[in-house]
Amino acid sequence: MRVKFNIVRQNPNTSREVQSYLLDVEPGNTILDCLNRIKWEQDGTLAFRKNCRNTICGSCSMGINGRSALACKENIGSEVARLQKIAEANSSQTPSNDIPEMTIAPMGNFPVIKDLVVDMSRFWDNLQTVEPYISTAGRAIPEREFLQTPEERSQLDQMGNCILCGACYSECNAVEVNPDFVGPHALAKAQRMVADSRDAKTEQRLEQYSEGTNGVWGCTRCFNCNSVCPMEVAPLDQITKIKHEILERKDASASRPIRHRKVLVELVKQGGWVDERKFAVMVVGNYFRDLKGLLSLGPVGMRVIMRGKFPLTFEPSEGTETVRSLIQSIQDLEKQP
Repeated sequence: MRVKFNIVRQNPNTSREVQSYLLDVEPGNTILDCLNRIKWEQDGTLAFRKNCRNTICGSCSMGINGRSALACKENIGSEVARLQKIAEANSSQTPSNDIPEMTIAPMGNFPVIKDLVVDMSRFWDNLQTVEPYISTAGRAIPEREFLQTPEERSQLDQMGNCILCGACYSECNAVEVNPDFVGPHALAKAQRMVADSRDAKTEQRLEQYSEGTNGVWGCTRCFNCNSVCPMEVAPLDQITKIKHEILERKDASASRPIRHRKVLVELVKQGGWVDERKFAVMVVGNYFRDLKGLLSLGPVGMRVIMRGKFPLTFEPSEGTETVRSLIQSIQDLEKQP
């Protein structure tokens, strides 16, 4: 089986260029196998990271046909099938019988060092900011072991599977627009600390993770991190768990992000959907208590009114009672120990 590899190559401070290589491969060959052969047989200058070759170390994460993945995990057969499925979904034409093409690129949201090798310094720095280790008090040598029940230990399993490959960070829309956002990898590790029964800094951690948009409230909930995670850590799910812990401890006046979430649920519970007449005033204006916030809404509000986009009336959803019952049931379940 002959495959064409289009590899995005780049040196620091130079523009990207695509270099192509033809290779005879087997469907079971991984992308990493193929990159090794290209380097060994055709172009020794090609640069990429690798180590374990067994989806453990996370070193070989890169852009593979439009999404971040581990080169040692993805194989030619599954990639060809995936690309054909995408082509069929996007076109009514029958896929051609031309030579399959693989596009390999460096991860996104990282500066390129050379070819497929990226600078992960900020990635590691952001991880350090969430203090992904048991607190000092928790690490003090006790008179006996820190025993955990199987149930307590199981709370850490999913986040503990993270191999810090950078795939989630590479695909994160929040990181792309907000360089201060710590990233889904860091917050997934942060949730591991929040859930750990041995840690003594839960309250301080939650305060830190709730600050501004560099923590959990900076997440855009785009789901990209969950979709590319090779270890099923589901970073978005872990971020959501931290949010729930914060929301249980804070009222709506604590901050605008917290108010945004609480007001949204409150309005949907009242009418089945969001009452646009109240939402901005309650969130930005803090229930008419934030004069500066209310004044900031003036220009936008005037434009909306002048263009006839402001709803004068609000008609509750026909299923309001059902929606209200569902929300109340979920809230009651969340309160249970």
